[in-house]
Order: sequence, then structure tokens, then C-alpha cells
Amino acid sequence: MSVGFFDIPKDTPLVEVLTTSNRGFNPAELAEQAAQKIVAVSDTAHPALREQAHAFKGQIAKVIELYLKQAVRSDRTTVYNALNDAGHPQLADLIRRL
Repeated sequence: MSVGFFDIPKDTPLVEVLTTSNRGFNPAELAEQAAQKIVAVSDTAHPALREQAHAFKGQIAKVIELYLKQAVRSDRTTVYNALNDAGHPQLADLIRRL
């Protein structure tokens, strides 16, 4: 199938939908999604290369997860301080305990 200037293989998924139930995605889930986009290896690649790529993908996911967790903590600190500064210490404390 050809779309405009792009040749898109018909077996290549164009859209992927991931959902959760009654919550957002956690850092581990987001890290796995990011690692899937960052590291790809062909099913026809040499088995040793495939294994190495999958191991690398796992390490990338761990690094991303670490930084996502730090980002969440940092944002909560920002929200805590903003609520405290606005005169809502009880609400700020609830955010801090999340």
C-alpha cells in the first residue's frame, strides 16, 4: 500500500492502543513501552544478536523506569510546595504521602 510519499508495508501496524483500568500507566509500564520503541530487532537476526538486543532493551527499560520514578517524585515535591505556599498544608501532606 502506498500513501502519498510513503511506502507502508501492509503487515506493519500503524497504531497501537494500550489501556489500563481505573488508573494511569505506572513508570514500569511506560518504561517498557519506551524501550519497545527505542530498541527493535528483527526476528530473522542472528540468535546471538537477537538475545543481546533483548537484554539491552531490558536494561534501557530499567534506566527509563528509574528516571520516570524520579520525575514523579520531583513533580509531587513541586505540587506539595505549591499547595503549602498557597495555604493548603493538609492537602499538601496528602500529596506528599502518595
